[in-house]
Amino acid sequence: MKQFLLPVFLLFILVGCENDSDETPLASYTIEGKWLFAPDTPGISDQGVSNTMYIFENGTRYTYYCVGDDCESQYETFEAGDSNAIPGTNAYTFEDGILTIDLNSNNMQVLPLIFECDGNKINFQDPESPDRYDWIKLGTDCN
Repeated sequence: MKQFLLPVFLLFILVGCENDSDETPLASYTIEGKWLFAPDTPGISDQGVSNTMYIFENGTRYTYYCVGDDCESQYETFEAGDSNAIPGTNAYTFEDGILTIDLNSNNMQVLPLIFECDGNKINFQDPESPDRYDWIKLGTDCN
């Protein structure tokens, strides 16, 4: 009987350990919020902050540009749909790790992505554009 229980016990422990993962399921992360190009993107300001910010909220993407020296502080004051956004918006959906943005005129941007840095960094997995720049959430330090 002991010979039977030992392999069953070991199998139970091994299967249990395989399910213990440090990875957080994709479904627990959201695209909603304020996103900037990552600091290692070419053309980033001397402060290391992108001159473009996107706010994703309730299926609408808003675009903002920095027009001052302290972009991060400026971005923190912006709210989705306020008068600081450039004219026009884009509808989006986010399902099963795919961000789809309607760029209008039947032009869809389909972006497979992976969240990193506890959901505060987006690593785009686009085989048609492997050099696509990552995004980080405003106020995040993902070094």
